[in-house]
Amino acid sequence: MEVLRHRPFRRLFTAQVVALIGTGLLTVALGLLAYDIAGSRAGAVLGTALAIKMVAYVLVAPVISALAEQVPRRALLVSADAVRAGVALLLPFVTQVWQIYALIFVLQAASATFTPAFQAVIPAILSEERQYTRALSLSRLAYDLESLLSPVLAAALLAVMSYNLLFVGTAAGFAISAALVVGTALPRPTPVTAARPLSDRITAGARIMLARPVLRALLAMNLTVAAATALVVVNTVVYVRGSLHGTATAVAMSLGCYGFGSMAVALTTPRLLAVLGDRRLMLTGTRLLAIGLAAAIALGPLPAWPLLVGVWITLGAGTSMINTPSARLLRAESTPDDRTAVFTAQFSLSHAAFLLTYPIAGWTGPLVELAYPDGGLFVTAVVLAAIATLAATATARLWPVSAPAGVEGTVSAGR
Repeated sequence: MEVLRHRPFRRLFTAQVVALIGTGLLTVALGLLAYDIAGSRAGAVLGTALAIKMVAYVLVAPVISALAEQVPRRALLVSADAVRAGVALLLPFVTQVWQIYALIFVLQAASATFTPAFQAVIPAILSEERQYTRALSLSRLAYDLESLLSPVLAAALLAVMSYNLLFVGTAAGFAISAALVVGTALPRPTPVTAARPLSDRITAGARIMLARPVLRALLAMNLTVAAATALVVVNTVVYVRGSLHGTATAVAMSLGCYGFGSMAVALTTPRLLAVLGDRRLMLTGTRLLAIGLAAAIALGPLPAWPLLVGVWITLGAGTSMINTPSARLLRAESTPDDRTAVFTAQFSLSHAAFLLTYPIAGWTGPLVELAYPDGGLFVTAVVLAAIATLAATATARLWPVSAPAGVEGTVSAGR
């Protein structure tokens, strides 16, 4: 917690926590809204909505990053938060599926503006490697609050109010985040020394990632994470409400199990990195995700609470083993001049993987059940487990053993 003595980071971290708690409430409320509107096809609605989210992330993030190179970071972050708060306040009035899709695109376009800019600011204000690693662990914990504490809070709130009011909590989270960013001194954007075509600026980060072996391995790891996350985010409500006949509160608590696994790893990441190094820890994460998804195959024909809880915790742990150290790789492979472009490319390309896995998680089940009733969740897990296994194998081949990362040395031995 020593890194929280750094005042600008402390304020940004607090803003991140508050905004993500609001986002966690949104995740629970959106799943319940989809179930109310679409019933048993809620998974398909969520899969499509999340695919739209990924389209916004993939297409909007690099364009906004290029266009806003000289926009003050504070103005950019606050504007994005304001748009997200406004959209959250409109969601309780949705009555049609297409309205969910439209509002989700606007909200996620704002998130595609906010998140990479926020991530690129952190290494600019924390230059020391040890502090930055600890900041990454805290930042990962903030994301886990969305998966763990937010569902618990949502479960408590759902006991006394309608889920529509959770959207108000989401808006409040974004508003508080904006207020905290307004009061934080942030570094100015690096002056552009020479004008470059817009197309070059949009694709700069992607070209850097594709040119360097370790970052190519990170792209494969992104696919493993996307396969696991898609099963949890899209189908938790289907497993709990449909197969296990649980309540809305049980949906929130099940999502919390995934967050618990992720948080447990994030808390120990600095020690794990000191012992294992980035490569061994992250490759372990890819294997754990492949194993967890293979175990999830049994949830289709044999739904059981202990199996669901165990698989969700395993998937959360594997995800954190990859996501928490990934920014160290990005920092080691970038310079202050191209860092925002590299972080934006990772944000965009990692979500391109979700653009594949979310529709698979959402639509495989309903399509299979047209011919084989009750076989949808089984086939969905099989497909996602196969994707994760192939991506884990590719990661081990792409990441050279001789290319250490982070505190062990610069990754750029492969440049």
